[in-house]
Formats: sequence, structure tokens, C-alpha cells
Amino acid sequence: MHAGLRTRFVDNGNGLTMHLLEAGDEAPGRPCVLLLHGFPELAYSWRKVMPALAAAGFHVVAPDQRGYGRTTGWDAAYNGDVDSFRLSNMVRDALGLVEALGRRSVAAVVGHDFGASVAAYCALTRPDVFRSVVLMSAPFGRAPVQDIGAELAALPRPRKHYQWYYSTSAANADMWHCPQGVHAFLRAYFHVKSADWKGNKPFRLASWSAAEVAKMPTYYIMDLDRNMAETVSPEMPSAAEIAACRWLPEHELAVYSSEYARTGFQGGLQWYRCRTEGRNTDLEGFAGRAIDVPSAFIAGRSDWGVYQVPGALESMQQSACTRMRGCYLLEGAGHWVQQERPDEVSRLLLEFLA
Repeated sequence: MHAGLRTRFVDNGNGLTMHLLEAGDEAPGRPCVLLLHGFPELAYSWRKVMPALAAAGFHVVAPDQRGYGRTTGWDAAYNGDVDSFRLSNMVRDALGLVEALGRRSVAAVVGHDFGASVAAYCALTRPDVFRSVVLMSAPFGRAPVQDIGAELAALPRPRKHYQWYYSTSAANADMWHCPQGVHAFLRAYFHVKSADWKGNKPFRLASWSAAEVAKMPTYYIMDLDRNMAETVSPEMPSAAEIAACRWLPEHELAVYSSEYARTGFQGGLQWYRCRTEGRNTDLEGFAGRAIDVPSAFIAGRSDWGVYQVPGALESMQQSACTRMRGCYLLEGAGHWVQQERPDEVSRLLLEFLA
């Protein structure tokens, strides 16, 4: 546990006993900031920015979200209660947590990766509770993407989209029981999506078409005959590279690997199923609605997540977020921006919250 952080469990009133990391709760009346992680992460992903926010006078809360870590009350079976992982229910999880904390609102909700989707819909559907929003790594473009799996499979080099792979019944076991083990799998996965992997030189894609999205690395547009563990294994960093990795040393990676070795990955994978199987239709009533609370976007310049949905970044800036205060792409960071560049992220968050 990092200095200044504490852990506790809270009943969120929506079926979960949520595991939280918390900082800055020593005095009552502090404004609250809610931090929502993505895949394959945990509340622990925010450990490096929480102390700075707390030192600036905020009560900072980061939960293990539904399907993750030490939070309990969710169904881990592939054919279990998949609908409980819909985005609308994630918003209910966040609302229930805010209420359980004894609050009527939070100063900001901050989401990274898939957590950015939850944060976006928190701000869009309940602006009275979530008074501002910061999205990281995943722009909010509103428009859903279509399944182009058949077109990807028909390419001269047959491919498949990682989100549709993550929706298969095999994906969890492929990663949980991979030959290299969970720790080595996660080391390669975190490495290949970071700025440390020199192959990450993202650029804007022209369209949502097989030929265009296939320009992305194979951890996004996978070879058709490979699973994710097989995809990232060839990019496993050397012992020297691991020793030099200051943003995720081995003892910190072990926090992730020990949790995922215990729980598996299916909880997080259910989120992807709700997206690819069209289960988020209950949000269609908000189609076309913009986020009207103050907003900002932060990502690593080496993060392909910024461009994986063509046009989403531009849509977010031009229309989907009406009070966008800034869009920041940080040098020397890939997908794990709040871990790779925590000082810069903390500074941008505090400037936004001022």
C-alpha cells in the first residue's frame, strides 16, 4: 500500500461490496473526486495520482469496479448475469458508491480506458451528481461501432478485433491459464501498450474499415489464429528492460498479477460482451445528447487507444463534450498514462479542478 492511501469495503446498494482505495478523507467537507479504472486494471492503477489530489484538499476515492479485484457481488460465470455489466449498471454502481460515501455529488469523475466510458455516461446521464468529468485514453465519440469481423478475417493477413475476441468464451482461460503464467502475460501486455514499446507510433485512421483498422498493432487487431497471450508473448521485455521500468516495477506488477491469478479475467471481459453483443441498448434514449459539464481529455501520445475508433477524438472535441477545457497528449506515455506520467497527470487534474 502506498503511503497516504487506505483501503476499506463499502456496500454500494447495487449488489456490490466495493473495495476502495481512499485518500484525503481525514477532514469532513472536502470535495470528492471519483477515479474509475479500466482493463486489465484495478483501483491500484490510481495509486500515483491519489496522494497529490489529497494533498491539494480533495477526498479521493478509487474502487475496484464490478468484475475486478476485491470487489464482490458480481457473477464470474461466462453464461451468468451478463446484463449486470452493462454501462447503465456501472453508472448505478458509481451512484450507489457516492451515496454510500454520504455525498450528494462529486467534484469530478475521472475514468481511464473502459472506465472512461463509465465516467462519460455518469456525466451525461447524471450531471447533477457528477459535476465534471475527465476522460483518459478513450475518447467519448457517442457513435457505436459495427462488427467488421468478417471483413477482417477476409484480409490477406487474416485478423480479428480484440474486443470481439475478448467477448469469446475462450478469452478468459487463454489469459488466466496461459503457458507463461499471469504475471509474465501482464508484464508483456502492459509493456506492449506503453511508450516503452517502440512500435507504438499512433496516427489518425481514415475510416472504420478492415483495411484501415488493420494498420493498428496486433494487440488491437489480432492475427486471426492467435489469442491475446500468444499475441503479446513475443514482445515480452528483457530482464534489463523490466529492471529499468520505473513506472511499473515488479513488486507493483505483482499486485495486479496476484489479483488476476485469483479472480481470472472474466469479470472485466463481460464489459466487452455488453458492447459487442449490443446489450447497452438501454442507453439509446440518450443518443445524440452531449456531455454538458466541464470536461477534459488526457492520454499518452504513444497510445493507440486515442485513435482506435476513427473520428471519436474529433467528435468529442467538437460536439460530444460542449465544455471541453483541454485535450492533452503527453509525451513519453502510452496507454497507462496515469501510471507512466503520474506527475503530469496530477498537475493537469489539479489545474482542471481549480
